Amino acid sequence: MSGLDPIETFRQEAQDLLEEIEQGLLDLAHRPGDRDLVDAVFRGLHTLKGSGAMFGFDALAAFTHHCETAFDRVRRGEVAATPELVGAVLAAQDHMRALAEGRPASEADGEALLAELRRVVEAAGNPIADAPAAPAEPGLNRWRVRFSLPADALVNGTRPLPLLDELRELGDCTVVAVTDTVPDFDVLVPTECHLAWDVTLVTKHGRDAIEDVFIFVIDDMTLDIQDLNAVAEAATPVEVVETTGAVAQDPAAPVEAAANEGRKAGGDTVRVPAERLDEMMDRVGELVIAQSRLKQLAASSSDIALRAVAEEIERLAAEMRDTMMVVRMVPIAQLFGRFRRLIHDLARDTGKTIELSTEGETTELDKTVIERLADPLIHLIRNSADHGLETPEQRRAAGKPEAGHIVLAARQSGAEVVITITDDGRGVDRARVRAKAEENGLIQPGQVLSDNELLQLIFAPGFSTAAAITNLSGRGVGMDVVKRTIEGLRGSIEITSTPGAGSVVSLRIPLTLAIIDGLLVRVGTGRYVIPLASVEECVELSVEQDVRSTGRSLITLRDQLVPFLRLRQVFATGLEPDPHQKIVVVSTGQAQGQDRVGLVVDQILGDHQTVIKALSPFHADVGAFSGATILGDGGVALILDIAHLVAAGQRQDAQLRAAS
Repeated sequence: MSGLDPIETFRQEAQDLLEEIEQGLLDLAHRPGDRDLVDAVFRGLHTLKGSGAMFGFDALAAFTHHCETAFDRVRRGEVAATPELVGAVLAAQDHMRALAEGRPASEADGEALLAELRRVVEAAGNPIADAPAAPAEPGLNRWRVRFSLPADALVNGTRPLPLLDELRELGDCTVVAVTDTVPDFDVLVPTECHLAWDVTLVTKHGRDAIEDVFIFVIDDMTLDIQDLNAVAEAATPVEVVETTGAVAQDPAAPVEAAANEGRKAGGDTVRVPAERLDEMMDRVGELVIAQSRLKQLAASSSDIALRAVAEEIERLAAEMRDTMMVVRMVPIAQLFGRFRRLIHDLARDTGKTIELSTEGETTELDKTVIERLADPLIHLIRNSADHGLETPEQRRAAGKPEAGHIVLAARQSGAEVVITITDDGRGVDRARVRAKAEENGLIQPGQVLSDNELLQLIFAPGFSTAAAITNLSGRGVGMDVVKRTIEGLRGSIEITSTPGAGSVVSLRIPLTLAIIDGLLVRVGTGRYVIPLASVEECVELSVEQDVRSTGRSLITLRDQLVPFLRLRQVFATGLEPDPHQKIVVVSTGQAQGQDRVGLVVDQILGDHQTVIKALSPFHADVGAFSGATILGDGGVALILDIAHLVAAGQRQDAQLRAAS
């Protein structure tokens, strides 16, 4: 038997539908006269209602029916797609999401949402000015609808009764069951559907409303719709429409055909639970460790066949690792798309006019990283909207456009993705930040700070410059969470700001959290891994240079002074230094100040495919390391956190200068 849970499958599909509906509503708020958007939202609501009823989510189907009815009126030109109507359906969509996920949803809240929906529908009850007028009907339409479902319809969850109920909602309806194809009892399979239905319908609606009833099952069924009014008026009957897919005579048939083609193409993709991908990634990680062990054994053996096999296994393991990495990668558009609704709600709550634009949406990130980035980005966008952007009046007084602009951008830089949140607001009030930091005891009065150090105070726990606590900000519990989360992803966060022109927050995030390429080095008796994406070059540190740099920790590379850290001192290694020390020059990724630093090591052991293992809770607070890895000989090497290591070295250097 299949291990798939049909209810869970429905919930996943419902989430996709709700996302499509939400995006359509947000687009409609900017283009209220776009009939394609109206049709798309209507079809999404109709499909959600039908599938909800099919899987027994009756409360969801009943609630969604009211929103579908509202958009049916918009589609027919009876109601305008006003911002108030879009907002009411967006609020109702949140209730639908709760019902689909099985979360507690108050019936009273649902009634209140529907009451608000009815109010805005009545308020918007004038026909859309540029919509074509509906043709005047001399009388009601009479239709004959004959349909049958595939034999496996009941097994797949399709229920004919909700379809008949929807036809009854269109008008006076007479239903006759056709039993001609029902087999004898002794060969009857009770799970198969052999009935057909012959329905006579008197309604003010046209053919498209009848077809919409079957939109969710139209691909596999047989549908015959006959206009009885036309039959009575004409000498010969009109051509009957029969379909086992899209409806051929409908002007919208090309749209339906494209949709059906898209559904067929969708069969080329497989929905896999994220947990299975995580398990597979763990197995690939273990394979990489085993391959590293094999490589070490082969290197110490004179057996040519063993070396050949080790090289082949190394190639296959690398290809499998790369393939697995690609499988886990998803476009960052999936993350950016969530924030359109957030901007819509923030504009309503703050009374500001806010525009959101995105760049680099095709940039890909590990799915796990994207999931963990959602909350930090929400905090940063809320901070830009509440603290950064001015009110329309303030912007006009400053000579700016009335609408504030927030830009979400992403780009790949080596093994990292750089995400920036840019606003064109008032910028950071540095005097206020300093005053608040001194008030909270974060710095001493008059303490000298660089601009970057001052701006980094914004991320201190409990820090807020808001004058009053609101539902958006003021409690000081957001930005410190942002920094902890980003650092937990082995990333870094920077902020730059220009008074009166706005601020830019930059996040540097590794592409994946599972496997990285590293440079394996030795310091004393310990072995460490430096992420290869940070390494720029390796140079020899001669004895003369070592002696000459004592007290300065600077080396000249191509006429540039590069500071370096002696890892023996940082790790308090008491052994005598190696006479042939090396300097590994790394990029710190800092936007300001020194971005190249040298790390003095005793020996460079070579490149290493590093499977990242989390540190134990006891060692988790050691800032110099971001994780550990298992080497081919079973030993453990710590992975250096370059940003933390350099920051610690800078603090140590500052303390030494202050003491002298």
